[in-house]
Amino acid sequence: MNTSDRVMDMSLQVPGQAKARYNSLYSDDEQLDDDDDDSTPWQELGVCNLQGSVYLPNTGRLASASKEDSAQLGAVIKMGWLDKNPPQGALYYQRRWVKLDADYLRYFDNEKEIYSKGIISTAFITNVSSVGELKFEVATNNRTFIFRAESEAERNEWVTVLQDCTKGRHRRSAMNPGSPMTPDCQGYLELKGLRSKLYTIVVSDKVFLYKNIDDYRIGIGITLIEMNVGNIKETDRRSFDLTTPYRIFSFIAESEQMREQWVDAMRNAIGEALSNSEVAERIWAEPSNSFCADCGAPKPEWAAINLCVVVCKRCAGEHRGLGPSISKVRSLKMDRKVWTEELIQVFLLLGNEQVNGFWAANVPPSEALTPSSCSEERRRFITNKYRQGKYRKYHPLFGNQRELNNALCINVRCSDVLETLSLIFCGADVNCSTGMANWPSPLFLARGHSQPLQAELISHNLNTELPRLEIGGAMETEHYSAPTSVSHNGFLFKTASMARAVTERKGREEFSRRWCTLNDGTFSYYESDKNSNPNGALKASEIVCLAVDAREKHGYENTFELYSESERLYLFGTDDPCSHKEWVKSLAKSFIPASAEPLLRLSFERIGRLKCKDGLNLQTPKVGWFALVGSTLHAYLEDSKEEEIHLRKLNELSIQQDNEVLVLVEKGRTLYIEGERKLDFSGWCGAIQTAAGSGGDTLSQQQLTETDIPVIVHSCIGYITQCGLTSEGIYRKSGVNSRVAALCERFRRDARSLRLKEGEHQVDDVANTLKRFFRELEQGLFTSEDASSWLSTAAIQDESMKISQYQLLLNKLPHVNKATVQALINHLYCVQCCSEQNQMNLHNLAIVFGPTLFQTDGKDYAAGRAIEDLIQHYTEIFEVDEHQLKKQLEEISVIIEVREKLNTKFPSTEPGGHFICTVYLEEKKETAEQHVKIPGSMTAAELTCEVLDRRNIAVKDKEYWSCWEINEKEEMERPLHYQERVLSILHSFGTDSHVVIKKHFAMEAMIIYLTSRMDPSKHGIMKFKEERSILGLTTGNFHDRYFILNSSSLRMYKEIRSNRPERDWPVKNLKIYLGIKKKLRPPTCWGLTVVYESKKQERPERQQWYLCCDTQSEMREWFATFLSIQYDGNVWPQDGLQQTRVSRVMPDARHGNVSLIPLRGSENEMRNSVAAFSQDPLAIYHSCLPNTMGATKTKTETLEVNSGLQAKYSQPYVSQHRLHISSQSCWLSKNLTNVITVVVFFFVFFLLYLNHLAIKPDLFNNINITLSICSSYFNRKFDCSHFKSFLSSSLGAVGPNVHHLMMQLCPSAVCSHHKPFIS
Repeated sequence: MNTSDRVMDMSLQVPGQAKARYNSLYSDDEQLDDDDDDSTPWQELGVCNLQGSVYLPNTGRLASASKEDSAQLGAVIKMGWLDKNPPQGALYYQRRWVKLDADYLRYFDNEKEIYSKGIISTAFITNVSSVGELKFEVATNNRTFIFRAESEAERNEWVTVLQDCTKGRHRRSAMNPGSPMTPDCQGYLELKGLRSKLYTIVVSDKVFLYKNIDDYRIGIGITLIEMNVGNIKETDRRSFDLTTPYRIFSFIAESEQMREQWVDAMRNAIGEALSNSEVAERIWAEPSNSFCADCGAPKPEWAAINLCVVVCKRCAGEHRGLGPSISKVRSLKMDRKVWTEELIQVFLLLGNEQVNGFWAANVPPSEALTPSSCSEERRRFITNKYRQGKYRKYHPLFGNQRELNNALCINVRCSDVLETLSLIFCGADVNCSTGMANWPSPLFLARGHSQPLQAELISHNLNTELPRLEIGGAMETEHYSAPTSVSHNGFLFKTASMARAVTERKGREEFSRRWCTLNDGTFSYYESDKNSNPNGALKASEIVCLAVDAREKHGYENTFELYSESERLYLFGTDDPCSHKEWVKSLAKSFIPASAEPLLRLSFERIGRLKCKDGLNLQTPKVGWFALVGSTLHAYLEDSKEEEIHLRKLNELSIQQDNEVLVLVEKGRTLYIEGERKLDFSGWCGAIQTAAGSGGDTLSQQQLTETDIPVIVHSCIGYITQCGLTSEGIYRKSGVNSRVAALCERFRRDARSLRLKEGEHQVDDVANTLKRFFRELEQGLFTSEDASSWLSTAAIQDESMKISQYQLLLNKLPHVNKATVQALINHLYCVQCCSEQNQMNLHNLAIVFGPTLFQTDGKDYAAGRAIEDLIQHYTEIFEVDEHQLKKQLEEISVIIEVREKLNTKFPSTEPGGHFICTVYLEEKKETAEQHVKIPGSMTAAELTCEVLDRRNIAVKDKEYWSCWEINEKEEMERPLHYQERVLSILHSFGTDSHVVIKKHFAMEAMIIYLTSRMDPSKHGIMKFKEERSILGLTTGNFHDRYFILNSSSLRMYKEIRSNRPERDWPVKNLKIYLGIKKKLRPPTCWGLTVVYESKKQERPERQQWYLCCDTQSEMREWFATFLSIQYDGNVWPQDGLQQTRVSRVMPDARHGNVSLIPLRGSENEMRNSVAAFSQDPLAIYHSCLPNTMGATKTKTETLEVNSGLQAKYSQPYVSQHRLHISSQSCWLSKNLTNVITVVVFFFVFFLLYLNHLAIKPDLFNNINITLSICSSYFNRKFDCSHFKSFLSSSLGAVGPNVHHLMMQLCPSAVCSHHKPFIS
């Protein structure tokens, strides 16, 4: 504050008493009250001229501020010191500081004053002229003002400027009735301390003070007050203060009602003053922005800058109710700083019309707002529109988080801001990682590619949450008493209270008529309306649940149930639906708290209080208020956030822990509802399970996936895509009717719980289940109203017109129908792409599905033609992304290729319990893969030896080859214990895991460490972080914890001195993996991932957490201790890996589907073996393993066959390739391949003979026939001449043994007249 300001402030505090002076609100022309000569002097009233323009009481003053803080009316044209002569003709002149702008000529006591002593509108000045020495006059129609300058030049300059300023001006200004700006409020106000009233005008963003109404009409006033620095404070019934940084104006209105009008008018003027019309005018330049995006009101002055909509004041208030995490509301006129040039350009580029194409794409006409809509309607509409996204246009990638994020990262590089808006509000993560170091997020990516508008939109949505309605006030956990305003009475029919659920129908005779009242939070029932003492009473705070029964469930048409804290159930009924509705509404209102009051507006079937836990806080349950409406569960939890759970879209619904916890699993979230009381909780469980099931025969009543496709359709399509795309005649062949009916029934009961599995369910049964579902669908897939339009469209000849018509019809379908049609046609499109294998081309599929989907008799091809069009023009009608479709077809090709390569079912489990698995040697690459048949009894050590033998890798001393489970997604690996059964591990695999055979380099150090320790337990500090696998969400950071690992459990303590463990896990249920995901940012690189699987519940709970060690040796010690405790110290086989090669006992004598040929046994056993061998001749190799003659010691195994008999065979190491048949010592070849070839040749030749093929006398002429068959089997070409010579030399050594072998294998076939052939 400068010196002059301090002087003025000091003078403001001391009234002047030396001589009388005019009040500062006097006009220089005359005193305000000059007609009253006997008036009390201003000094005696405590009024003083404090060197200011306005009277200020000696209390309540504000510190002065510099004049630069005030917004001026306009640019000052000229200002300076002039002497002014009052019009009374006084001889003295008063020195005044004069300012001239385009609208007003104002004069002040000094240059520091903010509020003038007089003001003259330039619109009313009629003449300006020089009069005498250094003087000039300013004339209006009623007054003449004389000013004197200090020099002639100064006087002439003032005259010239004034003449130029007033030339051609009309008599119109903001101060007079002719002004185009109509005053918002006008009339007389008394200024405290003055006996006279001032005529006051509030117009736009200014307040004008006049002596009276006549001065107002001639444009001559006292002062004006800029309201951009004003503030209004109500002080008394009729008084209020207008406070500015320079003065306080204390006004008194004529009445309390008038005061309210003045206060409102001045507050509006403040708002107007603070506004910035320039931004509004620019935003309105886009025509659609001139109308509210929600209700259509003209000239909206507010905007939700993150949602990119311009809205009116009334709608903006409802937007604020959503909270800043959903809608960031800013004024177009007042919030100047937020309106950057980029943000303005975003609003001009998009506009309300385009943005509403996304936000309001599906608004029903009955729900649309109008400018006259009430607040309740606005709140409901805006909540649905922005909080729930009910009307938005779903992006094609909706629900696919990864693809949404990828699309966002791609789109921010271009200028399509509307697409970015759609991606963000359909779930794309604006903070996702781009995978590029220079541009780590979409915001940096947009800036890096010179897209400022994209960056502006993203920057306003960095913290935008999934829209949730914020309810004011925290919900209390105690029970609520009924508001006194809730009251109701009337007759109801009541049964006796019960301690168990009502399972049977109650007849009318079991009800008694009672007079019931609800007053002061107490529900009472009396014998009659004449009685004063109630038969019973129930406080509203004791009511925990209200259930509305289905109509006619009991003897009375309308009934409801009340559940109390004391585990009692009260059943009431009436035949009057209106009375029933009023009672339900009143009772619910009596015990539902205000924070959950929106639940009362729902047509609920059940409402009440429950305790629940969510996935982020499983320790402390929260109190929630729930309402079940159809298949939607509405909930208000303790933190006052509303939740909507679509029960038919749940991933899982189960009751656990002895029927005390109801588990609801949806995408990304799990809710555990606990039962405080068994009675009402059992009712909730039954009602929720019923609501979550299929509610009828229409599509919308089915259990749905997150993309609104019925679960039955999704399951059948998924199964056929995996297992049946190459099945010949798929959808054309009929399944077994009983199995199809059973499948339909199971899907109808609970489609979510049914998992289709190959081997258990047949492809044709599943295909017919899908067709039957669509044929029996109520109203049909294409709806009964529009089905005829679809059929007639098929007859249109013009292809482009036909496609357009199909698109129109598609958009008319209900959302679930549309999603299902697209999913089914996409599937059929993929089926016909495999028509070379399945013989189901476009026409064949149309014949099958036309009558099914349109539910016609199939007598004509109209329905088939429509389906054919939809499949043929799939990409155009459904506007399919070609890249996505190509990717899908490539995935299908991979599935088919894998199935053909393995020549087995998918997954590759055989009926005998074997599993064909891809195992990698040392690393995952194509050249290192091995396909191995894994029986149920195979251990990890046996699998390791199997793969090493195939690659001819010898195991050296102190080489610890192990079988490893690798999980790429979790970035962890685990060496399987050598005794672990591999098959059970494979069945628990996910798609991200695979098996690798590689060396365990740390095993030797682990063995040394374990042998050097006397105590098998271990303890120490590790860093701990938890992740619950149900949600896939991590909780917190890594924290130091003290662990103790003993023979039975792993215990975790907060610190070493703690007496009680925080957690305790049984060691046998733990799986320890090496490695931790990098995205968790572990503090060290030596970490363990621990998986705990609880086996106490019906559905095992899986938990996962992470441990970090300070050193690699410490991590190795912990892992070794875990392994040692879990396997009782048996970490590695004592005799080494080689001894495990022959330790496996196979469960039966089958290799896949083919029995192994027993070399000893009865005639029937051998005959059965030959029959099986005809299906797979190479199977004999597995039973006739080579043996050396005497030099090599063999070990004998017992091989069980189907008949229960046993056949012993010898299995030495494969060093010399010779074949031992029965007890005969005969050698067919020195080469194993030749041995197999000879055996196959004999059996094929023998089978040809038995089937009476054309066998010629010359044996070798028939070899050609046999060789062609063998060549096709082995996929190689045999040289006939070399093979004949080979047979001659080989068979010559066999002699009579061949005949003996034939007699053993098939004595009935080798009769006497066949001996020449054999010889």
